[in-house]
Amino acid sequence: MTEDKKEKQFIKMTQTPMVKLILILSTPTVVSMMITSIYNMADTYFVSQLGTSASGAVGVVMPLMAIIQAFGFMLGSGAGSRISIYLGEGNSKEAEKVASSAVFASILCGLFIALVSWLILPDLLRLMGATETILPYALSYSKYILLGFPIMCSSFVLNHLLRSQGKTTLSMIGLTTGGLLNITLDPIFIFNFNLGIAGAAIATILSQGISFLLLLMFVLSKHSSLKISFAKISRDLKTYVRIITLGAPSLLRQGLSSVAISILNNRAALFGDQAVAALSIVGRVSMMIMSVMLGVGQGFQPVVGYNYGAKIYKRVKSAFLVTLTIGFCMMVIIAGI
Repeated sequence: MTEDKKEKQFIKMTQTPMVKLILILSTPTVVSMMITSIYNMADTYFVSQLGTSASGAVGVVMPLMAIIQAFGFMLGSGAGSRISIYLGEGNSKEAEKVASSAVFASILCGLFIALVSWLILPDLLRLMGATETILPYALSYSKYILLGFPIMCSSFVLNHLLRSQGKTTLSMIGLTTGGLLNITLDPIFIFNFNLGIAGAAIATILSQGISFLLLLMFVLSKHSSLKISFAKISRDLKTYVRIITLGAPSLLRQGLSSVAISILNNRAALFGDQAVAALSIVGRVSMMIMSVMLGVGQGFQPVVGYNYGAKIYKRVKSAFLVTLTIGFCMMVIIAGI
């Protein structure tokens, strides 16, 4: 991105009327979150055609996926918040260092979690609520999902890197493309290729891979204010501490979600596979509703970061109040529906 475009982006983030700016940034984010929720529901729908135990297996693996989301969100939101502040300060060099370091850390994190999970997978799935009839399906599904963990984790970070710059439309394109592709591939791999629940997992990691490539392409393109590279990866521990410190709330939120789902699965398992499957479906629906508020919040983040970095604290407060109002109104409408 040229200096002229960087200046225009800075003016947009620091001078655009707040209601308009929040809506511009949050709308693509809400759309992408909704599409992600829809493809998760589609995944559950197609797998449910294989039987109750298969449907329950998807719910059992949800806490495992929540773990990788937790670390991806931690690195992504932590880096994104720091990057927005640096861009607001006009410090592109430090922003690029944080961005490069976060992507590198996310790949390592995804590999580590996948490896540890693989080594203890049967016991881990039982801990997450798998019954003996659900376990074979959960193993078939999760073995492929684990292969995609490095891509998933880094995709969360790349997604936040774009959002931190106010490039929420590019982020939406990357996530939406993957989501729609997953919906298309699910029935093909599950039924046409006769791969069963493993086909659903393969479709998921393939679509996640496409999303990753698109997001990476956007981050490396001229549309991005950041230029990431191996040479810019920080060797200073403080860089990672700053990222983790800002991202810790996201880690705790998603981490507790994983624990909560595991506990619910275990309680539901006492009543049979049908109860676990039902809980899986309810979880997907509730996540679709929550995705609206999460999308609004993620549109809010770069606005706060930019203006905080630029020391325009009045707009920081204004962004908070506007986002709170928009989010409240949207949730009231959804509740009414």
